[in-house]
Amino acid sequence: PTSAQVSVVPHSGRFCYTLDNDLLSPEQRQFYEDNGYLLIRNLVSDQDIERFRKEFTRICKREVKPPGVMIMKDESLKSQFGQSEKVVNKVQDFQEDEELFRYCTLPEVLKYVECFTGPNIMAMHTMLINKLPDSEQQTFLHPMHQDLHYFPFRPASRIVCAWTAMERADQDNGCLVVQPGTHRTALKPHGYPDLEGKTNKLFHGLLDEDETIPKVHLVMEKGDTVFFHPLLIHGSGINRTSGFRKSISCHFASSECHYIDVKNTTQEDLEKELQEMVSKKYNATSVELKDIWNFRARLVQGERINL
Repeated sequence: PTSAQVSVVPHSGRFCYTLDNDLLSPEQRQFYEDNGYLLIRNLVSDQDIERFRKEFTRICKREVKPPGVMIMKDESLKSQFGQSEKVVNKVQDFQEDEELFRYCTLPEVLKYVECFTGPNIMAMHTMLINKLPDSEQQTFLHPMHQDLHYFPFRPASRIVCAWTAMERADQDNGCLVVQPGTHRTALKPHGYPDLEGKTNKLFHGLLDEDETIPKVHLVMEKGDTVFFHPLLIHGSGINRTSGFRKSISCHFASSECHYIDVKNTTQEDLEKELQEMVSKKYNATSVELKDIWNFRARLVQGERINL
């Protein structure tokens, strides 16, 4: 069984995946309906992106230590570069860092988010990704996956990711790769792909990938933002350049979404892995998946109802 069978099918009508709004054109709504993503050019300002970049550097150098933040590193580079951005691959769960969390509250981002979630908006999962140069090892390849695999809340159609490029992202430095239309499929089984131990912790991927589905590389300039559905199959390639490919993202959900029990579903193994990590980090004896997400979640607009 798959927990995506719980309330995944949206309401019937011409537009299932967006709500009526005054912002998106019928063509944009239809594009998201058909493809599961929508790219908005030049949405976030250079000034904001530079502020996020500075804060990321401060976190890497341990000049600030936001509570709850998870810093993912390539430990093999630590002796060479010490505490610097050249070692850090990802800063996750930055909801308590006021500077980075500004991204989740930007009016220009939220006005689009509301088209998918409605007016009561929770920031559920935050990440600043710093894709390191990685031509040979393929350590920072993120295999094709569906984000809903990580989320114990539904319905899927009221969840959306906003992902903003902090510099040009293309095939050379590992841009996002999507399989248009796959948001209409069910949640598929995920796990660690067979890449000889080269995968990062929690970088789960599809266990059975359909290679016949066409892939689109999303080439984006600094400030471009893509909004996509949590069932859309996507991933990112390796960074073959000598620079760093940064992006900042947040998964938003309607606060009217509800938590589900993932026991006896394809998400149960992930629940155990997350519980072990959190128990180890905070020396906690028993942690529910719902508790972990309650800790991560933060209201950004409207009223907090269920999440």
